[in-house]
Amino acid sequence: MGVLAKASQGRIGRIVAFLSILVLAACDALPVPTSGDNTGQRIDPKAPVTVALLVPGGSGQATDNLLAKNFENAARMAIADQTGAQINLKVYNTAGNPTTAAAVARAAVEDGAKIILGPLYAEAANAVGVAVRDAGVNVLAFSNNASIAGGNVFILGATFENTANRLVLHSKKTGKSSIMVAHAQGLAGEVGRDAILSAANRHGITIAGVESYPFSQQGIVDASSRIASQAKANGADSLFLTAGPEADLPFLATALPENGLNTSATQLVGLTRWSAVPQALALPGLQGGVFTLPDQNLERNFSARYQAAYTDRPHPLAGLSYDGIAAISALIAQGNANALTSRGLTRGSGFVGTQGIFRLLSNGTNERGLAVAQIRNNQVSIIDPAPKNFSGAGF
Repeated sequence: MGVLAKASQGRIGRIVAFLSILVLAACDALPVPTSGDNTGQRIDPKAPVTVALLVPGGSGQATDNLLAKNFENAARMAIADQTGAQINLKVYNTAGNPTTAAAVARAAVEDGAKIILGPLYAEAANAVGVAVRDAGVNVLAFSNNASIAGGNVFILGATFENTANRLVLHSKKTGKSSIMVAHAQGLAGEVGRDAILSAANRHGITIAGVESYPFSQQGIVDASSRIASQAKANGADSLFLTAGPEADLPFLATALPENGLNTSATQLVGLTRWSAVPQALALPGLQGGVFTLPDQNLERNFSARYQAAYTDRPHPLAGLSYDGIAAISALIAQGNANALTSRGLTRGSGFVGTQGIFRLLSNGTNERGLAVAQIRNNQVSIIDPAPKNFSGAGF
């Protein structure tokens, strides 16, 4: 095993990619029932609109308090950037707890909130959706868990489904026709697997096989020979991985070539952000592999502006709060009393956020414009830029 793989050994028992973290946070969540109704409250677009921001502060966990401050900072930054909309922001701590989140959400509605931004964790977001459903208030949660989306709950977090769709479309465009999937056993790996298979079926790509592995170093080593053999035997020209760069990815990237997988013939494709760990870019097995990134210019711009305003770099999830306020403000500025109903929120042209274009879908999930990146000579190269609108390539 390489240096990075050895360094990862102590961390292999946990999933650290944010996609996986938020998926696992919702393992016991029940989805809000979806209805065909146009949920949401009417507003007076000429008067200040009260927006409730639910953050995970008060849990006693340093990470939750950091996130709470980042979400509030980003929201206030977005309000200052917008024109044509008056927003009265009220911030509530949920302590990262579903019961507390539901209680403060009801209090927010009593305080006049027309829409709720947050909370972060999926079970809390689900509880909030249920708590304010009868009041007809929509929720823009920071979660990425599609199982809680629907009805009056919309999720802002990047989803496996969106990433898988972008990568499968790119594979098809570049002549790939047969893909295999390798995923860790457990909820996050299985959600990623299902997203890839669904995208492949949707776009007419042959599934050359699916293999799973235990989420452990030895489990990966033992499974790598089987994965490599099946990819070669079935003629897979792409091998999609759900692995995270601080967890199972270094082991796979090392073990698969050692077990005979020719990554020049079978391209590795990643569902997570491989560049989140710079050392991963030097792994020989990942050379030529592809993954997605948000619009890099917009992401860097937000980070620089946030740091200038608050003397610290934003948390990777902070932009979700900015995006939520940006979308709400853009809709209010149109002067439509139904701006914050589900039909208003799901406008087809979408919005421009901190990481590129995005739009909310009628099923409560979202679609984001992503770039396709490739590792070449230990560096990241953008080979298919993030789209600038929803009528272009990439969708």
